[in-house]
Amino acid sequence: MRRTQTTRLNRHALALAIALTLPALASAQDAAPADANTDATTLDTITVTATRRAENAQQVPIAVSAVDGEKLDAIRSGGDDIRFLAARSPSLNVESSFGRVFPRFYLRGLGNTDFDLNASQPVSLVYDDVVLENVTLKGFPVFDVDRIEVLRGPQGTLFGRNTPAGLVKFDSVRPDFETSGYGRLSYGEYDTMNAEAAIGGGLTETLAGRASALYQRRGDWVDNTFAGTRRDNAVEGYEDMAFRGQVLLQASEDFEALLSVQMRDLKGTARLFRANILGADGRLVPGFDPEKVSIDALNQQELDTDGASLRMSWNLGSATLFSITSLNHGELASRGDIDGGFGAVFLPSGGGPGLIAFPAESGDAAEVKQATQELRLASNGDNAIDWQAGLYWFKDQADIESISYDTLGGGTINALATQRQDNTAWAAFGSVDWAVSETFVLRAGLRYTEDEKDFTARRVFGAFGAPAIAPITVKPSDENVSWDLAGTWTVADDVNLYARVAKGFRAPSIQGRLAFANAALPANQLVTVADSEEVLSYEVGMKVALFDNRARLNLAAFNATVDNQQLTAVGGTANFNSLLNADESSLRGFEADLEAYLTDQLLVTFGTGYNRTEIKDANLTTAICGNPLGCLVTDPTVVVGGATLARINGNPLPQAPEWTTNLTARYGIPLSDDSELYVYTDWAYRSEVNFFLYESTVFTGAPLLTGGVRVGYSWGLGQYEVAAFGRNILNEIEAVGGIDFNNRTGFINEPRTWGVEFKASF
Repeated sequence: MRRTQTTRLNRHALALAIALTLPALASAQDAAPADANTDATTLDTITVTATRRAENAQQVPIAVSAVDGEKLDAIRSGGDDIRFLAARSPSLNVESSFGRVFPRFYLRGLGNTDFDLNASQPVSLVYDDVVLENVTLKGFPVFDVDRIEVLRGPQGTLFGRNTPAGLVKFDSVRPDFETSGYGRLSYGEYDTMNAEAAIGGGLTETLAGRASALYQRRGDWVDNTFAGTRRDNAVEGYEDMAFRGQVLLQASEDFEALLSVQMRDLKGTARLFRANILGADGRLVPGFDPEKVSIDALNQQELDTDGASLRMSWNLGSATLFSITSLNHGELASRGDIDGGFGAVFLPSGGGPGLIAFPAESGDAAEVKQATQELRLASNGDNAIDWQAGLYWFKDQADIESISYDTLGGGTINALATQRQDNTAWAAFGSVDWAVSETFVLRAGLRYTEDEKDFTARRVFGAFGAPAIAPITVKPSDENVSWDLAGTWTVADDVNLYARVAKGFRAPSIQGRLAFANAALPANQLVTVADSEEVLSYEVGMKVALFDNRARLNLAAFNATVDNQQLTAVGGTANFNSLLNADESSLRGFEADLEAYLTDQLLVTFGTGYNRTEIKDANLTTAICGNPLGCLVTDPTVVVGGATLARINGNPLPQAPEWTTNLTARYGIPLSDDSELYVYTDWAYRSEVNFFLYESTVFTGAPLLTGGVRVGYSWGLGQYEVAAFGRNILNEIEAVGGIDFNNRTGFINEPRTWGVEFKASF
């Protein structure tokens, strides 16, 4: 039975109210005498590499959060993919219409809903110092990871590859000459298994290695009730395997080289679309059962990726030279029932569930190759002036096929379109840190980038007799200078204030998905190009350690303007994607991060982000839904050439929640000198979102609150641990995305999962 909206909102409000009382609880600790417990537990220093140097996070003039340790172990214990990071850091959202591949990241409301396989994203993902640009490479599973850093705001100086919103940075555990490793095994509902292991240590006096592997699976937990000849008994299962191997050479005190290889093999189901599950208010319809679906088309997905990187450093005395070389490759095949149901309204037997205007079954196949090279020279020592300078080169190639299948004709191919994109970019960059005084540090950075794309798209044949489309070629290019300037003031031993202004840049993007295009349109409407966007962001913040380092509080406020923002009009009546540029968008808000020992046994973390986004373009319009039931568009509309368009001036950006909030609490009970019983809980909340550029009551995602709990026993000073866990323990199920060209199709978040886990470390 589906819970009522009133119950849901009360539950969300209660969780937020509890979270918002935490600062007051932390302040109450100040009432105790400072010397009441000289052996009190204190927080460990968080070291980040947001500036390409290892620094205390409290001294970095960037809004940065780290996800590591027990928090990282807990939130991924249910075998979820990288989307588990959604709302786990202030102002961060993650979603996907491709399932366990192709995650789309949003920071401070800025992201991209484009589902094409050459889509450009304004949030960059960096794995072990290598940017992974193509969307097929971005969903690599998280295991044997030292920490994840979320850097908010433009990062265009030191990282550079399309980072106007920020970046998410993953750092694997490096090899060490001391033998270490772990094994972890969990099992839960829906035949969910997560098994991972790592081992590393010295191989010779100068060589060390580390190998780590992951195996994840889930059973097909959704029953397909369609009784046709092409019925799949169940869907939504997967089997995901990944491996990482590293070899570290320390030939001398002045030279080291780290070779890393990694690969992934995923087989499972594509995103499961469900027909007509959205009501007029955007909530799931009464009687919705997440464990049942009725589809008449295939649903399957396979992804294979592999890559290698070589990171070297030479200490030259006054400076160190770094070289980072990488090669990555991926192959994806994905096919799904896009209408989310069976049959069609024009058939004698009709279709369902609900009204199916026409069958839609499509797939995508892609092969991606990427190569990068970076050379960076950085000063050594603790000098009044520290500097970095470097060169960067990037090249990738994507070959994409978009395929439509005739569901009613046995699944034969009835439309085929291809795309080929070659992207080459290079950059020169530098930054300087100047300790003007003992209490003030000035930082400045500059980056020059040239970016070129060579894109060709064609339709080999189209559905329903639609003609072929001859190859269309576009070659957009641009050059840009991005920069940042920041100052950090140490106003007290435990209080740092900072101010930062930064300019970010995203290169031109291309959309040429022609399988369902109207061949009568001119070439510049069939293949659309979005010009470069630029972001200018102003930010101020405060980072404070409290109560003899028993608590940390970080605050940031920002105001940013996106000029010429790239937007993607997805789906609509024509089921056709196209790129737009808005004159301007605005982003403004604030963020807070708190970590505190309320007692020696109770550790609490709390983070929240408020983001107000607004499209500012009085003349910008976009096609609305093709939903025959009506999607209840609330924007003003205008008819142009017989098509109804929505005016989107003043709308928020899609998939941009105003609020993201996260909370964790851990209470430990020592049982002996080397054993402990603990309870850990974690919560993540995001407010409602628009699925598309236009506003519609149907295609508005409801607020979503997910929580987890973990009860465990550890012994041997943490060497061994057994735990029981639950993910999404309230079983909150909501639509997290939609498809708007056929019916009220949506897709949902992950179900509740209970399980047990054992971990051994050495």
